[in-house]
Amino acid sequence: MSTMDKAKNAAEKAKGKVKEYAGQAKGDKRMETEGKGDQAKGGVKQAGEKMKDAAKDTTGH
Repeated sequence: MSTMDKAKNAAEKAKGKVKEYAGQAKGDKRMETEGKGDQAKGGVKQAGEKMKDAAKDTTGH
C-alpha cells in the first residue's frame, strides 16, 4: 500500500470519527451514523489495499 493511500484512508477514518463525535455532541443521530459509515469506508479501503500488498508479496510483483 502506498504511503498516499495509507494517509487518505487514515484521514477518512479520522474524519468519520470527528463526525461521529460531533453528531453525539449535537444529538444528531444522522451525523453520528454518517461518521460511523465514513470510518467503515476507510477501513474497507485499507483492508483492500492490504490484500493487494499481500498478493504482490505472494506473486513477487
